[in-house]
Amino acid sequence: MPLGLERRHNLGHLHFITFSCYHRLPYLETTKPKEILELVIERTRRSHNFLLYAYVLMPEHIHLLLSEPKNHSLSSTIRVLKGESSKLLKGTRDHFWQPRYYDFNVFTTSKFVEKVQYIHRNPVTRSLVTKPEDYPWSSFNHYATGKPSPNRDRLRRNSPQATGSRHLNRAHIRF
Repeated sequence: MPLGLERRHNLGHLHFITFSCYHRLPYLETTKPKEILELVIERTRRSHNFLLYAYVLMPEHIHLLLSEPKNHSLSSTIRVLKGESSKLLKGTRDHFWQPRYYDFNVFTTSKFVEKVQYIHRNPVTRSLVTKPEDYPWSSFNHYATGKPSPNRDRLRRNSPQATGSRHLNRAHIRF
């Protein structure tokens, strides 16, 4: 950990997490890497037992708003997310992700709303789409409609632990 960096974990806070592809290259630009990353996030969410409140998969980075995992430390969970996805996605590259990650503790309602809005508006801000609902790689549509993700069946098929109402519909939302 860099000198002076202090992580505040095990306080019951939510965490706004950001990590980037190596040298911020657009390794997540196409559909296939995003599909694989969604599956890794879902598997890790189940095995590490955390709630995913919001997310967006951008071409060169991702944002997650999640609870502290019940079964592991947050740093261990991020290490697994990055490690497992890197094994599946890096191909012949030496690295897929930048080392480390950004972590902001969220413990007020106003910061929660701010971070969810930031996550969902990120594709619009970056001119990938004109409206958040047009970007399929975020939790926005689940927030807006309450409907399951279009990828729900694919996630269910590829996640043997997924069953019934406990299945992640792109974002496991709790207020």
